[in-house]
Amino acid sequence: MSRRVVITGIGVASPIGIGSAAFWKNLIAGEVGVRRITQFDPSAFPSQIAGEVPAYKIGEHVPKSYRKGTKVMARDIELAVIAAEDAFNDAGLQTKAHTESPTIDLARFGCNIGAGLISVDLNELTAALSQSQTADGGKLDIKKWGSEGMQKLTPLWLLKYLPNMLSCHVTIVHGLRGPSNTITCADASSHLAIGEAFRTIQRGGADLAICGGAETKIQPMGLMRQCLMKRVSTAHNEDPDQAVRPFDAAATGSCVGEGGGLFILESLEHAEKRGAKIYAELVGFGASQDVYKITAPDPSGHSYGKAITKALAEANLPPTAVNLVIPAGLGIPSHDRAELEGLHNVFGGGLDRVPLAPIKGQIGSLAAGSGVDAAAAVLALHHNTIPAAVNTTKVIDGKTLNVSAKPRDAKIDVAVSTVYSLGGQNAALVFKKL
Repeated sequence: MSRRVVITGIGVASPIGIGSAAFWKNLIAGEVGVRRITQFDPSAFPSQIAGEVPAYKIGEHVPKSYRKGTKVMARDIELAVIAAEDAFNDAGLQTKAHTESPTIDLARFGCNIGAGLISVDLNELTAALSQSQTADGGKLDIKKWGSEGMQKLTPLWLLKYLPNMLSCHVTIVHGLRGPSNTITCADASSHLAIGEAFRTIQRGGADLAICGGAETKIQPMGLMRQCLMKRVSTAHNEDPDQAVRPFDAAATGSCVGEGGGLFILESLEHAEKRGAKIYAELVGFGASQDVYKITAPDPSGHSYGKAITKALAEANLPPTAVNLVIPAGLGIPSHDRAELEGLHNVFGGGLDRVPLAPIKGQIGSLAAGSGVDAAAAVLALHHNTIPAAVNTTKVIDGKTLNVSAKPRDAKIDVAVSTVYSLGGQNAALVFKKL
């Protein structure tokens, strides 16, 4: 018999706050975390804005005994570690990071964290390359790279950039010894990782799991890729708070961002036995593939809608039961149109009945960090509050959507968080009040 699974902890590192409490407070207050990039000089790029996580010191988010380990953490890893710490604290769980004698069985505690393409630190790489040039300084001398250039890199350099290192560091810090895996499917990574953890607990492979995803695209290579693909807005460098406009007629593109969103999933029996606070029950997970284009979603939205339909079917809920959808809503016109088609496929004439709360206008595109979207869905359900659709003022193509410029109080029993990624992966999660 499939076991029931609940959310007992939420951890967030986002452009509008570190910690799920700060994130929720600022989300409802309408704060926008999209600003001019400060991590490097963006003046040479056509898009110079991003959703940056507020300043932090990673050493404050790990035990003193692990601070040396932060030297081999890329920023993506740091964001996962920070969100994990917040999730464990929120769930009231004492792990190896908190005590020498944990009261929970860490061998029954899994970890599934989605990751993206971790870009190397250009300062590190160019310092090494500068020692590997030909005599005239015009080309790379591969022999000098092997004998001299590579010596400028720490022996553990590669460990900063492997996608599985997000889960690796989290499990080591907290001493988790249950099933662990990494999924790298761009923006869908978080939701797919949550779905895998959900399945693991359902079938009895673990009692608890920390799951979600984290990523940063705020580095020159990450930003340039998005600029070359024409996915980011170049029209709002002077007014970044207006840049990302989900489903809006004036949308000009998304912006790069960074963040991490992680859940503590737990079997209902285990959560009740320890008297845990329960945010919601995860009752449905669905995934699908477009098989359309690497660079764009299927305009019909068929497969995107199929993921939601699958998730609702597993939850044994009709579309009319849904009280809130946190959509992807990137603010890229062609993508938004495809997403609306997919939502229409699911909800039909009832789409204008279902409240939508796209949050990308406040945080930008967090890619594999889209677990933050799922966190917004669960927190909205928990607080019975629908976030505003910031910057969605005139809906694209004259469509009618159930969005609001201000937060709304509402009775929310069922919430859906859904995403899609370049490459065609789609995923949906259905959350229900217990």
